[in-house]
Amino acid sequence: MTAPISPLIDAPLAERMRPRSLSEIVGQRHLLAPDAPLMKQILSGQPFSMILWGPPGSGKTTLAHIIAKQLHTHFITLSAVFSGVKEIRSAAAEARKVLEEERCKTILFVDEIHRFSKSQQDAFLPYVEDGTITLIGATTENPSFEIIAPLRSRARVIVLNPLTPEEIQILLNRSLTDTERGMASYHPVVEEALLTHVSEICDGDARVALNLLEGLILSTPPNASGERVVDTQAAREAIRRESLLYDKAGEEHYNLISALHKSLRGSDPDAALYWLTRMLSAGEDPLYVARRMIRFATEDIGNADPMALLIANQAMEAYRFLGSPEGELALAQAAIYLACAPKSNAVYRAYGLAREEIARTGARPVPFHLRNAPTRLMKALGYGKDYLYPHNDPDGVVGQTYLPDGLKNHSFYQPKSSGYEKKIRERLSYWAALKAKKRKKG
Repeated sequence: MTAPISPLIDAPLAERMRPRSLSEIVGQRHLLAPDAPLMKQILSGQPFSMILWGPPGSGKTTLAHIIAKQLHTHFITLSAVFSGVKEIRSAAAEARKVLEEERCKTILFVDEIHRFSKSQQDAFLPYVEDGTITLIGATTENPSFEIIAPLRSRARVIVLNPLTPEEIQILLNRSLTDTERGMASYHPVVEEALLTHVSEICDGDARVALNLLEGLILSTPPNASGERVVDTQAAREAIRRESLLYDKAGEEHYNLISALHKSLRGSDPDAALYWLTRMLSAGEDPLYVARRMIRFATEDIGNADPMALLIANQAMEAYRFLGSPEGELALAQAAIYLACAPKSNAVYRAYGLAREEIARTGARPVPFHLRNAPTRLMKALGYGKDYLYPHNDPDGVVGQTYLPDGLKNHSFYQPKSSGYEKKIRERLSYWAALKAKKRKKG
């Protein structure tokens, strides 16, 4: 049984099912609820420049089209992938002509605006500033890093969320019953469990979910009754995902490594293992993860468990030796160990304080008793004079100070009372009392 001819017959299902009005949009209730600020602004009839920031398939392009339709504006679209300053100026000239001849404002929609260079983004400023165009830019990248500040100051950043599995499933069901634009004319029979599965594995991307469903239906031959009964088990195997949502050069990369680091710091081995596995499964360089865990061992554990640094470093060496997938188990072992280890940032703080002191007071001279004296002249100048050799003391501790003048009583390292640092703290306290006693004796 063939589907009836449609003006959008060659377009993918996601394009055919694109919402045509605000009421058809699913999700983004924080923006489109009746009392939401964006909705009020749209209904007021006054266009304003904005940057739509959200993940793929969250509805950025759809929202831009519907806003233009709702506000009865002229609509021009550019893609930063194929456009440059020439196209920006051409669009501005068209907008100016429409404004003069038809008294109609223009919305210029720029897809993937983050792909424009900083100088190219500068080209928008005069046209946004004088009202020639109302700019709506769409981006999957953080505008704070990818959009120049002058442009951000002239446009409101609107954050779109990934669609929830429940919202995706609404769209899937809608496409199954829509005879004009959807798949209803193919008489599909799809189990609810499969729709749930598709909605859960698409990472909130409605486009991926709809086109995946279309592929499953079109690849299923009709039975004698003309129905296309999609085999749930076969479909699950067919759509087994090769990779997860991940961009090693983009924000998600930093989101995931941040989640791993904070899970380790929060002593949650299960969460740490989950984020580690997410990164590795998505194709992250395992050695990058290993380096971050070594950093964590020094920054967040330090001397509370001196073994943490050794284990993190050995995990990296084990991965170098074994490679994937066997070496990834060593990284998992290290992540679990780090999460379960006692935590202290005392070493990290001490190093930071020392750097701050040096930046503040400069290079103070090394006290003479600490200087090396390899020549007779240097000895004559007092280098090494009065240095006390701790191994010659019965206690192994002498009363000398080792910091430069002006910092003699300064303390950078303040060990905490967790893990092995508790012993270090007790030892330093004992030594401090012993040194003070020896100094008093002279």
